[in-house]
Amino acid sequence: MLIRVGFDIQFDVFSDLPMIALLNVHPSRVPDLVEPDELRIEPDVPFTTYFDSFGNRCTRFVAPPGVLRLSTSALIRDSGDPDPVNLLARETLVRDLPDEVLQFLLASRYCEVDHFGDIAFGLFGQLDPGWNRVQSICDWVNNHITFDYQQARPTKTALEVYSERIGVCRDFQHLAITLCRALNIPARYATGYLGDIGVPSRLPMDFSAWFEVWLEGQWWAFDARNNEPRIGRVLMATGRDAADVAMTTSYGGRSYGGCCGVSDSITNGLGDSLDGVGNIPQGLEPTSIFGAFAARLNSLLKKCFLRHEFVRIVSQGLKPGLILRHLRRD
Repeated sequence: MLIRVGFDIQFDVFSDLPMIALLNVHPSRVPDLVEPDELRIEPDVPFTTYFDSFGNRCTRFVAPPGVLRLSTSALIRDSGDPDPVNLLARETLVRDLPDEVLQFLLASRYCEVDHFGDIAFGLFGQLDPGWNRVQSICDWVNNHITFDYQQARPTKTALEVYSERIGVCRDFQHLAITLCRALNIPARYATGYLGDIGVPSRLPMDFSAWFEVWLEGQWWAFDARNNEPRIGRVLMATGRDAADVAMTTSYGGRSYGGCCGVSDSITNGLGDSLDGVGNIPQGLEPTSIFGAFAARLNSLLKKCFLRHEFVRIVSQGLKPGLILRHLRRD
């Protein structure tokens, strides 16, 4: 399967503004890119890239006063399979965890592990350790927390989510992460693209958050918000919680103008993958197939941003699941 991902973000900058952006596909997915995933900065300014302590690709630059636009459009190959599930995956004893995984047992900005010991063991301590216990945590969070954009705030912690029983995507994940860590299960926050591929479209939408748990010697994706295996997750960044993976961090004055994003599978206009398994037909260049799509996408992103509304588009080459959306700020 081939998935088109992209976004268009705008800021009003008041004075020279140092910024860091985590807006690229995660290095682990770079081998899957069919087209380069390069951040476009307008106006054109010098920038450098580096990898933070979690292995995320970061872009550093200074934005001049005026309108700042950050955008990209990339194509990535995906298996088209739902998230892997291993019901037999076991938890690892703390004494046997790799050194680099230990930090994901600790409290962090949004995950107050020290407040959740009694809560976590009261709810899940009697369950057998392993995959099913983590899934039970996801089930509990999904059943007890109500999703509501109007109640979002950037300072909300896991303890506040637990007390208020309401939140947005990242709040679901923060609470699940904290419950896992309180049970000595390493868990980390993850963010990236997740289009409505193979599921009914749901609005409002934005960049997605999920979390990963260390079981059976590797990281596995879980999602307390959607709470089902999904197709087409494209990882951008991981960290202890949302504080480590902010899309942009700025050091000075600016206002947020808005954002549009897109993530969905590419079809040939007949509802099928390009060759039935998502490969580019032999003899055709990617640019000849997707050039028009990219141009159309860019135009639609601009229109979406100007209208500040949610748009469903069905046109040749775009299957009905494609959603261009105005990303709401959590």
